[in-house]
Amino acid sequence: MTLPILYSYRRCPYAMRARMALKYAGIAVEIREISLRDKPSHLLEISPKGTVPVLVTANGVVLEQSLDIMYWALQQNDPDGWLAVDATQTQQLITENDTSFKQALDRYKYAIRFPEQAMEDYRSLGEVFLTKLEQQLSQTAFLMGAKLTLADIAIFPFVRQFSAVDAVWFESANYPKLKIWLSLMLSSALFNSIMDKHPVYVA
Repeated sequence: MTLPILYSYRRCPYAMRARMALKYAGIAVEIREISLRDKPSHLLEISPKGTVPVLVTANGVVLEQSLDIMYWALQQNDPDGWLAVDATQTQQLITENDTSFKQALDRYKYAIRFPEQAMEDYRSLGEVFLTKLEQQLSQTAFLMGAKLTLADIAIFPFVRQFSAVDAVWFESANYPKLKIWLSLMLSSALFNSIMDKHPVYVA
C-alpha cells in the first residue's frame, strides 16, 4: 500500500501541527523534508505556491493547507473525540491565531523587516492573544477544557515560536498558566514524536 506523502519543513509551525494531527490519528506518512532554497519539482507541480505542509493522500488527493490536513486526519481516526468539542469556539480561536496573532508574530520575529514600529510594539500586539489564552487556561488545563484537543495542537507551535523570539522576556512575562501549558505541550510525547530530523528529500 502506498503511503500518503507529506511535504514538510521540520521547524515550520504549520507543518508541525499537521504532523501532530497525523501522528495523533495514527496515520503513517512518507515525510519529505524540503529545502526552502531548493524545493522539489514534484511539490511545485502539485502545489505551485510552494509552501508546506502539503499532503498527497494515498488516492492522489492534494491538501495544501495545514488545517485541511488536520481535519482530514481526524476524519480518518479521532480516538479522543477532538471533532466533538465545540467546533465554533475551536474555529474562532484558531482563526484568531492564524490571522492577527500570526501577523504580530511575524513582525515581532522579523522586526527589522518592518521598521514602521518597534519590536516591542509588535510584541504587544501579539500579547493581546496571549492574554486571551492565559485567561482561558486559568479556568481549564487546556484551551478547550480538561483534555488536549485540536485547538491546542493548532495553536501551540505559534506560541512556541513567539516565546522563543526573546526567551528572557517571555520567562519574566506574567503568563503563569500559559507557561505551564506550553511546557506540557513541549514535553508531550506527541510533540516530541514528530520532531525527528529527516534528510532533505531529493527528487
